[in-house]
Amino acid sequence: MQKLSAQTNALNWFEIPAIDIARAKNFYETIFETQLFEMEMMGMKMAVFPSQSPLVGGGLAQSPNHKPSTEGSIVYLNANPDLQIVLDKVIDAGGMLTMPKTNIGDNGFMAFFIDTEGNSVGVHSMT
Repeated sequence: MQKLSAQTNALNWFEIPAIDIARAKNFYETIFETQLFEMEMMGMKMAVFPSQSPLVGGGLAQSPNHKPSTEGSIVYLNANPDLQIVLDKVIDAGGMLTMPKTNIGDNGFMAFFIDTEGNSVGVHSMT
């Protein structure tokens, strides 16, 4: 078994499933006040979050293999400086809050919402 070194991320890419890529893109652009980059690759429609190499990146993906769910793995998106700023936009953007901002001690704060596609997504910030 190969060990992860201190210089290796456990995560190197993520995809949040979308049924309607335009609706999902609008939701995430609204709550994070950012612009996602649209592209098509290997038969998938994608909207990618801004990131800079070598940092971890990812985005939204619409294909027959991408099925939104509230079960299974959870992606935690970076909502620094304060995840409450993001949470305050979720409902108006078409999502639903499932866990409010919750203190997790020295590790900051976390919360959960369900996006417009039906995915359970986490957010994290230090304040």
